[in-house]
Amino acid sequence: MAEEKQGCAGASECSRESCEGCPSASGQQPDFREAANPNSHIRHVIGVVSGKGGVGKSFVTSSLAGIMRRAGYSVGILDADITGPSIPKMFGVHGPAVGNDEGSFPIEAADGTKIMSVNLLLEDEEAPVIWRGPIIAGAVKQFWTDVQWGNVDYLFVDMPPGTGDVPLTVFQSLPVDGVIVVTSPQELVQMIVKKAYNMAEMMHIPVLGVVENYSYVECPNCGEKIYIYGESHIEDVAKELNIPVLGKMPMNREFAQAADAGKICFTDNLYLNAAKEVLEKLD
Repeated sequence: MAEEKQGCAGASECSRESCEGCPSASGQQPDFREAANPNSHIRHVIGVVSGKGGVGKSFVTSSLAGIMRRAGYSVGILDADITGPSIPKMFGVHGPAVGNDEGSFPIEAADGTKIMSVNLLLEDEEAPVIWRGPIIAGAVKQFWTDVQWGNVDYLFVDMPPGTGDVPLTVFQSLPVDGVIVVTSPQELVQMIVKKAYNMAEMMHIPVLGVVENYSYVECPNCGEKIYIYGESHIEDVAKELNIPVLGKMPMNREFAQAADAGKICFTDNLYLNAAKEVLEKLD
């Protein structure tokens, strides 16, 4: 039995007629971007990504938000880590988020940072979010389309780890100005950095730079730097990828205690000053 000819996506041969109207025929990528809520006026969208979990991505997101907030900018955080939300806990905010016919309102932290997270919508903050990928991706879209962010200079999107559904949804649906990659010193993680970098490149999203967390421990008595995970190779990776290193952060007990107490917005992470300069240059 002869096989039926498939459409453009599966055909071994294409003709002018069969491919007419196909985006790839003109070399153009389809635009999947969603319109923001009419009551949102956002100047810059910054993704914070990591190739794997456990590298302190949410801490970097919170620190970046705090730095820009103290510099006088209006700031928001869209917590796209639906199944592992930690941003509300770090800022000491709780739901329920409220809204009106025009959409939901983010909840403001003590420093004025606007936050939207699935934990602000759940009756029980400790209840697990057991959703499949498409539903999670849909929730992230709604945080963009249905939330009234108001006037925001920098909206940071705290991504889940990896290169799956949610990062793909954010890169396609939101007007992302650039991403910051978070890593740690282990060589395994350096390999994962390249995965995150390559995904952003494939989606035509600029990579603004890389931040290394857990770089070292500083002795409280003599100030000696102790490299728990070995010497850092982040400069080599950054040079290979032609991106700047925006910060190398040590393990810091005060930062950890502030995050656990919901007071992360009262810390001043001076290790990320280079990131502040890069973000301000986006204007």
